[in-house]
Amino acid sequence: MSGNALRDLNTVPASEVKNGICSKGSFTKPCSGNANKNIGERQAKNSIPLVSTPSNGDVNPGVEIGNSEVEYIESENLSDVEDVSASLKTILAGLESKEWVMVCEALNNVRRLSIFHKEDMLEMLGDISPLIVKSLKNPRSAVCKTACMTSADIFSAYSDHLIDLLDPLLVQLLLKSSQDKRFVCEAAERALISMTSCVSPILLLPKLQPNLKHRNPRIRAKTSMCFCRSVPRLGVEGIKAYGIEKLIQAAASQLSDKLPESREAARTLLLELQAVYEKCHDLTPTAVSETPGSWEHFCQSKLSPLSAQAVLRVTNVAREGLVLSS
Repeated sequence: MSGNALRDLNTVPASEVKNGICSKGSFTKPCSGNANKNIGERQAKNSIPLVSTPSNGDVNPGVEIGNSEVEYIESENLSDVEDVSASLKTILAGLESKEWVMVCEALNNVRRLSIFHKEDMLEMLGDISPLIVKSLKNPRSAVCKTACMTSADIFSAYSDHLIDLLDPLLVQLLLKSSQDKRFVCEAAERALISMTSCVSPILLLPKLQPNLKHRNPRIRAKTSMCFCRSVPRLGVEGIKAYGIEKLIQAAASQLSDKLPESREAARTLLLELQAVYEKCHDLTPTAVSETPGSWEHFCQSKLSPLSAQAVLRVTNVAREGLVLSS
């Protein structure tokens, strides 16, 4: 959006802004006559956030004209692109644009194409993914949130096709889900949930595991929650194939973490792993034993004394509760 257009927009009276401004593409213009009744339809179709301009001429991200909030279109409410071929040809240029409104428009087109024409965009993922990462780093909250929503949609559409492109995308989503801007944080968390729901856990867990040791405790917490959601999707045989010992060690490392989210995710995962272990070894869940083959003996043989003690404290409390309720 040009500086002149923004300055012109700033001079429009509030009544005209409310009743006569519509958004289309990367510019705004007054609407009159029957055009006013199409404002809502155009906004829904383009799903481009409107902006307001403060008196100094700068653009305020995340502020809608006549409203304090930007409208973000949920996936189920997105409409198809009008011209698939044209959208595919222009999408990279749109994502690389210096105009943030054009970037948002391009991101929404990525969402539409991934929903309605995912096969047509498949070969472009290698070029599109780094540009989504770039948008996630954008200081404008509107661009960042739209990029988070785009990430959720491409995980849903392409799942394992993204595994080789995942690392930089994962890092940014973990960062954004850990920041203070709540509406961006929530969008990033939904993208992470989409990732853990759609990407095969056998491929995803090795990508997540290094971040369990990240120096930022909030990133460790978000990673721990993703890890906890992914492991059960392996199933019993998948957990055995991945290595229950490796999974227990990863969960145990989070029991003493700084943030409660990490510790709670670790406790949940350890109870899941205990159930799988006892099922695989045909052990009675309420039996307490330190004989070879028992859960206690396994933890003591695979973990440091302190880690084993912490793990058994968690799982024995759950077992005692089961005994009391039986």
